[in-house]
Amino acid sequence: MSIYSEIRPEVEKLAQACVENSRIDPALYTEYDVKRGLRDLNGKGVLTGLTNISEIVSTKTVDGKSVPCEGKLYYRGYDVEELIRRQPKGENFGYERTAYLLLFGQMPDAGQLQEFCQLLSFYRTLPTSFVRDIIMKAPSGDMMNTLARSVLTLYSYDEAAEDISIPNVLRQCMQLIALFPLLSVYGYQAYRHYHDGQSLFIHQPDPGLSTAENILRILRPDCQYTALEAKVLDIALILHADHGGGNNSTFTTHVVTSSGTDTYSAIAAALGSLKGPKHGGANIKVVQMFEDIKAHIQDWEDEEEIIAYLYKLLHKEAFDRSGLIYGMGHAVYSISDPRAKTMASFVEGLSQEKGRTEEYRLYQKVARLAVEAITKDRKIYKGVSANVDFYSGFIYSMLDLPMELYTPIFAISRIAGWSAHRIEELVGGGKIIRPSYKAVQEHRAFPEGGCS
Repeated sequence: MSIYSEIRPEVEKLAQACVENSRIDPALYTEYDVKRGLRDLNGKGVLTGLTNISEIVSTKTVDGKSVPCEGKLYYRGYDVEELIRRQPKGENFGYERTAYLLLFGQMPDAGQLQEFCQLLSFYRTLPTSFVRDIIMKAPSGDMMNTLARSVLTLYSYDEAAEDISIPNVLRQCMQLIALFPLLSVYGYQAYRHYHDGQSLFIHQPDPGLSTAENILRILRPDCQYTALEAKVLDIALILHADHGGGNNSTFTTHVVTSSGTDTYSAIAAALGSLKGPKHGGANIKVVQMFEDIKAHIQDWEDEEEIIAYLYKLLHKEAFDRSGLIYGMGHAVYSISDPRAKTMASFVEGLSQEKGRTEEYRLYQKVARLAVEAITKDRKIYKGVSANVDFYSGFIYSMLDLPMELYTPIFAISRIAGWSAHRIEELVGGGKIIRPSYKAVQEHRAFPEGGCS
C-alpha cells in the first residue's frame, strides 16, 4: 500500500479547501483586462520579448487589416519549407544543419557543417558508468522524467556547471544536443528491461551517422533502418527544432535563464514544460484517438460514418470525452500549419513502404472532415487546420518508435532551439522576467482569539 493510499481521506479533505480557496471569479479577468495564457480574446499573443531565432507567420496585412494566411515558419529568416527542400539528396544531416543555423545565426558551409558534426560526435559520450549508475537506477515509466533527471545529474559531472559565460554555455548546449538521443533511448531500454522483462541492449552511437540515424540505430535490436526512415525522422527533427520564443517550453527557457541560473536547471525546466500533454504530449493523444476511431468506425471509406464520429468527439461522447479532436487547430496558425503540410508530404511514401496506405487515407479524411465538423459545431475566431501533432504521431508509429519516446523525440529536436534561446537571453537579457499578478483576495482581520 502506498503512503498516499494510507492518508488519502485526509488529503482529499484538505484538497477540497485548496480548490475552494484557489478559485477566481472568471469575470475578474475581464474586469482587469487580464490576458489569460498571455493571449487576448482574439487569440493573439501578448508581446513579451524580441528574438532573432525563429518566426511564426499566420496573418498578413490587407488594406490595413490583419487577415489569416497560409502559415509560415522561419529559422533565422529562412523559410523552413525551403530549408527542407534544399537538403542534399540522400543526406540525413538536415537536423545538424538546422541546429547550427539556430545556434550561430547563419547557414553552415560544407566545412563548418562537418566540423560541427564532429564536435557533436565528440560530445556524444556519457560519463563513465553514467548509464549503470544513473539511467539504470530507479528507471521511470515516463521517459521525460528520466531525461530531466539525467540532465540535472549531468550538472554534478561538469566542473564548470555554474559558469554562464557564452563559450561555456555553448559547450554545455552542444553536449546536451549530442547526448539527448542517448539519454532518451537508454532510459527507455532500461525501463523496458526492468519493468517489462525485455532483453536489455545498449548500442553505442556511430560517429559517422546523423542524429536521426543514430536514434534508429541505438533503439533497434539489429541497428537496421531504411534510408526513407532516416530521412523522414530527420525531417521531423528539423520541423520540431524551434517554434518562436513564445511556445511554453521556450518561454520557460527564457524565464528561467533570466534568473541567472545554470544551463542544466534551465533545460530541465523546459523539459518539465514540454512533458505536459497540452504541449509536447499532444501527438500521443492523436495516436490514441485514432486507435479509438479505428475500433469504432466499420468502414474507413464511409465519410458519413467518420464525420458522425467526429461530432461525437466534439460533443464529449467518444474517446476521452474531452470535446477535442486532437491534432486539429493551433494557438497561432489558422489556415495551415507549415510543419503539418511538410510532414504530410512525406507520410504517404512512408505509409507505402510500411503497408499502411489505408490508414494514411483515413488520416487524410479525418484532417479534411474535422475542419468541416469544427467549423459547423464551434464558434471560432480564426480558421482551423491540422497541426504538426496530427501527423507526427503517425510517422513515429510507422517508424516503430515506442509511444514512450514520442515526447522525448520532440525534446531531442527542441534542445537546439532551447539552446539558441538560452544564449540569446544571456546575451541580450539583463532583467529577470517577472510579469505582474493582481491580488484579488480581500484583506481580512484575524479571528477572535488569534491563531490557534
